[in-house]
Amino acid sequence: MYRRVLRGLPPPARAVLLHARGDYAPWEDGFDFTPPALQPGEYVGPPDFVGVGVQKGGTSWWFELILEHPGVYERPGLPKERHYLSRFCVEPFGPTEVAAYEGWFPRVAGTVTGEWTPDYFSYPWVAPLLAQAAPDAKILVLVRDPVERFRSGLTFRLRMGAPHTSATVADAVRQGFYARHLRRLLEFFPAEQILVQQYEQCRVDPSAQLARTYAFLGLDPYEPGEIRREVNVSGGGKVDLDPSAAARLGDLYRSDALELGSLVPALDLSLWPSVGDVGDVGDVGGATAPTGETGVQP
Repeated sequence: MYRRVLRGLPPPARAVLLHARGDYAPWEDGFDFTPPALQPGEYVGPPDFVGVGVQKGGTSWWFELILEHPGVYERPGLPKERHYLSRFCVEPFGPTEVAAYEGWFPRVAGTVTGEWTPDYFSYPWVAPLLAQAAPDAKILVLVRDPVERFRSGLTFRLRMGAPHTSATVADAVRQGFYARHLRRLLEFFPAEQILVQQYEQCRVDPSAQLARTYAFLGLDPYEPGEIRREVNVSGGGKVDLDPSAAARLGDLYRSDALELGSLVPALDLSLWPSVGDVGDVGDVGGATAPTGETGVQP
């Protein structure tokens, strides 16, 4: 009953009630990052996979589908988004912090486990920390039309109580430069450890795209039940975006989208009308379609 009442409240009011009980989300000041106690049969270690992006790109939907595989272990009650690495931009990060991070990934024998924190992708300090804490982890990225992602991201931030200022808008814009963020990730992880998929392709053919994800994670083929396709449904409309502003954003993102297409030829940028006619991006920079199951051009 209490949880039902909470869900019906606006996010700021919900946060006030939760904080009064000492209940904080991992991205909020006040969250206790002490690892959970192990249960019988569990052990900890570096995550087997980490989803790093993008915010409002369908990551919760896709993470839930990953968890449906019987070979994936997720302790009930643990957050999908650990946000553990987000706070170490200027803080010390060494063996103690690495061990604490591992403590957030209990699993049982014969399974894999991981997290998906969308902010990691656009935080430039996370990639080297992740390479230090989980050098063998498979990295997942789910991208979405950058202008539509901007609208959803800004709407989300404002509903959560962020002020409608130029700084809030600028942060929402920054997160859409996917190629820039992917290049940073490639400085610390080999291409074969990174799978980039496209939200729009996952909506069109979720079974085939999910099979790619499972295979990339080293999991046996598996067919979950009926796959829910309604994702990124918010309780109300998105922020209005003037057509001229949408066009400016499309122009801003176009060169980055072209670069992303050269890095990840499996993407179909015709599904991103906001960036305009980008032509045959598979030939940009001499890139060719990948032969393996990774989503990044070696």
